[in-house]
Amino acid sequence: MSGAGSRGCGSPVPQRAPWSLVAATAAFYLVSATSVWTAGAEPMSREEKQKLGNQVLEMFDHAYGNYMEHAYPADELMPLTCRGRVRGQEPSRGDVDDALGKFSLTLIDSLDTLVVLNKTKEFEDAVRKVLRDVNLDNDVVVSVFETNIRVLGGLLGGHSLAIMLKEKGEYMQWYNDELLQMAKQLGYKLLPAFNTTSGLPYPRINLKFGIRKPEARTGTETDTCTACAGTLILEFAALSRFTGATIFEEYARKALDFLWEKRQRSSNLVGVTINIHTGDWVRKDSGVGAGIDSYYEYLLKAYVLLGDDSFLERFNTHYDAIMRYISQPPLLLDVHIHKPMLNARTWMDALLAFFPGLQVLKGDIRPAIETHEMLYQVIKKHNFLPEAFTTDFRVHWAQHPLRPEFAESTYFLYKATGDPYYLEVGKTLIENLNKYARVPCGFAAMKDVRTGSHEDRMDSFFLAEMFKYLYLLFADKEDIIFDIEDYIFTTEAHLLPLWLSTTNQSISKKNTTSEYTELDDSNFDWTCPNTQILFPNDPLYAQSIREPLKNVVDKSCPRGIIRVEESFRSGAKPPLRARDFMATNPEHLEILKKMGAASSIDAEDGLRFMQEMIELSSQQQKEQQLPPRAVQIVSHPFFGRVVLTAGPAQFGLDLSKHKETRGFVASSKPYNGCSELTNPEAVMGKIALIQRGQCMFAEKARNIQNAGAIGGIVIDDNEGSSSDTAPLFQMAGDGKDTDDIKIPMLFLFSKEGSIILDAIREYEEVEVLLSDKAKDRAAILKDPEMENEEQSSPENDSQNQSAEQVSSSSQEVDLVDQESSEENSLNSHPESLSSADMDKAVSISPSEQTSNPTENHETTNLNGECTDLDNQLQEQSETEEDSSPNVSWGKKVRPIDSILADWNEDIEAFEMMEKDEL
Repeated sequence: MSGAGSRGCGSPVPQRAPWSLVAATAAFYLVSATSVWTAGAEPMSREEKQKLGNQVLEMFDHAYGNYMEHAYPADELMPLTCRGRVRGQEPSRGDVDDALGKFSLTLIDSLDTLVVLNKTKEFEDAVRKVLRDVNLDNDVVVSVFETNIRVLGGLLGGHSLAIMLKEKGEYMQWYNDELLQMAKQLGYKLLPAFNTTSGLPYPRINLKFGIRKPEARTGTETDTCTACAGTLILEFAALSRFTGATIFEEYARKALDFLWEKRQRSSNLVGVTINIHTGDWVRKDSGVGAGIDSYYEYLLKAYVLLGDDSFLERFNTHYDAIMRYISQPPLLLDVHIHKPMLNARTWMDALLAFFPGLQVLKGDIRPAIETHEMLYQVIKKHNFLPEAFTTDFRVHWAQHPLRPEFAESTYFLYKATGDPYYLEVGKTLIENLNKYARVPCGFAAMKDVRTGSHEDRMDSFFLAEMFKYLYLLFADKEDIIFDIEDYIFTTEAHLLPLWLSTTNQSISKKNTTSEYTELDDSNFDWTCPNTQILFPNDPLYAQSIREPLKNVVDKSCPRGIIRVEESFRSGAKPPLRARDFMATNPEHLEILKKMGAASSIDAEDGLRFMQEMIELSSQQQKEQQLPPRAVQIVSHPFFGRVVLTAGPAQFGLDLSKHKETRGFVASSKPYNGCSELTNPEAVMGKIALIQRGQCMFAEKARNIQNAGAIGGIVIDDNEGSSSDTAPLFQMAGDGKDTDDIKIPMLFLFSKEGSIILDAIREYEEVEVLLSDKAKDRAAILKDPEMENEEQSSPENDSQNQSAEQVSSSSQEVDLVDQESSEENSLNSHPESLSSADMDKAVSISPSEQTSNPTENHETTNLNGECTDLDNQLQEQSETEEDSSPNVSWGKKVRPIDSILADWNEDIEAFEMMEKDEL
């Protein structure tokens, strides 16, 4: 997701002056870095900014160079195994693979990045490769949404900068709109997806056969996400404006019109998923993250690029609803579209990190600063932004596919404020990428931000967006060979020129908005805000907003205490929250009695309380499970770069409470470890490798411990198993006392285990680190022997482009996860254990993996004080067992379990009622 280029505007623009307003709005209200900067952050020197900019260039070269060397013409690079990801040749990752169409995705997505980074010669070479090698007529089913923003957007962005360079007279003199012709060809291939009664496109299409034909293998879908249908207007309108073929813009406008008409009228919110034939909302939760995000973004940017007032009116209507219901500073929480005062979930996804950048474009700076600072505190705790995290900032989904949205918002906030604080934030992002995600063949996505384990994945958006925003963050105007302020960024950060707003304007600009709702013009910003009022003559303004949030994550107080205080000052008590409830508190019991009986507001409070209590109960059960562990290969030539996700054991040394175990590995004999070892001298003082099966895990642990092993790694005997197709599970004991087992035990699936086995065959001596999470490579290399090896190793590529492969071609380990979304966050299919398998395993769905149990999970009570959640739940449990006879609810106090059971039934009934209300 992304925003527009910057153009300063110091005074208001005349109302509804199309071109000047477009140019000014596209500016997102740049404040000169010399006019405003926040005290508390020292200005960064020109030299340091140049140094960081050069570092970004080197990082891009490392990622792009390895893609071209090891993956091209494949769609994406698999950075752990140093090869290309070709659809059909790798295990399916579900919907994530719908972005791959055998059209050299990463190359097309990177075209305009090359120009932004001043790599014009490489850009010219890349364009020639696209024209020579890329085929858009492949028999493959692709996502309409992903193909539009990545491929169509990439071709249009490449064309925009190709004609710019040609006009300058040095490069691309041979260019004759070839990329535009490819874009037009692709546009026509996507048009059959719009063949629905609603005008909303099918979510997928076959590039060769289109929709519904037997050969197409698609066209039977009934649902699509709001963002999928509402993130087309920029690319399709640009294609129409460039070519004069109006059909593309007409189809995209029709889809947007339909979504607007189907919004929930009382709340002005839209749901996540909609039926493309009937227009019924399938998922009725609403937020600003996954499934909806870029719909809002494209409404505002369509106004910027096309100058159509109706898009701004719609955006402002939605924005008012977002700030009224979804925004709970600094949080952004999903709500129900029909009951917007009722939270739909208690966690947030990483895609909402784009929203502060959009708020900058809107001119609403304060909430942008608040949400951005909250996200930054989460990043400082976990090094990256987890795919989802709870309202008390614990990990909900642990992976991080190197998403660029936070870098995007950081760039926009810096351009809007000139505050050097955001340069320091960008510096942190660069350091974390190099420290934790960099591998010899590129940058690897994080499989688990808690353990530091990697995934064999480097998405094309990493090159399209991340390096673009980071470079622009540190670049001065003279560092860029063209004026970035003359362009708007698409959601994939592709560049479209603002002059398109006055080109080929043959589309009717009928204002359909007023047909659906009465709008109060006074609520809308028709002018570019004066920069003097963004920060009311106070250089400490931004810092004063950030300061209360500095420790919000460490204290784990998720709710804005400011809101609680305001409610007290207004005389109204805040509603009872499940996390604050105590069964021994008579006032709380009295509030529960009133819920659903006194008023509609009490009813909404009651429904929300029911849902929160059920989630709290479920969360408490999940916290009893152990989080995943890490196996990190630290010997030459790996030096800690390869981290494998491992399942924990319910017995043996607890790695979360004790120092990690480090040692060389050795295979046990017998390999299953089910009897006394015949090679005790080989495993003495080492970490034993043993195969799963034929006996209990605890028995294996005792046998290798008796042989002198300092730890054990159990490798799955099911060939081809991997954590991307089966959930991690913790190894259980044998039903007996296991206190005699003192060594740590970890479990690896077959594909992860093969990395270690292949490394042994290749290098003989392999040293690993068993820990609760991956360790800093700097700490690993403190060992003088390791440091000398690293310095002399040809594989040391931390600052060297010519990195050698760490893994041989036989190490075909696919450490991938499904894209995190509500329906397909992580593969949580329970693992099948046959009755013959005597290893007793406890399955852990990755979506249920919780953060380190040693973390102090706190919440905010009614007085705005932090209280320990575990203690609170324990008090509740004790109260359930021994309720005071003096406290009554009606005639007697009901057990919490009984209340939760009734509430479950009530919520199901409530969900059925919602459909009737439609």
